[in-house]
Amino acid sequence: MYNTIFLIGYMGSGKSVVGKLLSKTNDYDFYDLDEYIEEKEGKKVSEIFNENSEVYFRKIENKYLKEISLLKHNKIISTGGGTPCFQNNFEIINQTPNSTSIYLKTNVDALVNRLKNTINKRPLISHLNDQIQLKEFIKIHLFERSFYYEKSKIKVKTDKLNINDIVELITNILT
Repeated sequence: MYNTIFLIGYMGSGKSVVGKLLSKTNDYDFYDLDEYIEEKEGKKVSEIFNENSEVYFRKIENKYLKEISLLKHNKIISTGGGTPCFQNNFEIINQTPNSTSIYLKTNVDALVNRLKNTINKRPLISHLNDQIQLKEFIKIHLFERSFYYEKSKIKVKTDKLNINDIVELITNILT
């Protein structure tokens, strides 16, 4: 039997960075859902958003989440920040055999600090002009999404932890 770990959280919470190190530490395969979508579609997520719509993106995101979930080996999947909030994605996450969903819970100020230099690379915040707008956007968005994030089986507060501490904490929880 194989295990699947889903990392969930807002953009900038560290899902990809933590997922990569966690996969190496625990000898799991790592999948970043956004990168998987880009590879399958031959386009960047930002291009998919710009050329189609968020609705179209959420539809293909759901398709590829199902696809990765069905892979029969130990894996860690870093979901997109919105993945758990759309379609029936959380059902897929929780109904995948031997799955564990982990919410990397990060406060607004930490998210602003992590995201302020990558605004242009992220479709959902690329329209924002400064840190004040970014903070307001994150506050509202995080409030809306936390209902879904909180459905995760495990919650890890990441604000004051470095990557190695987070990985060690998750590894200890899982064993």
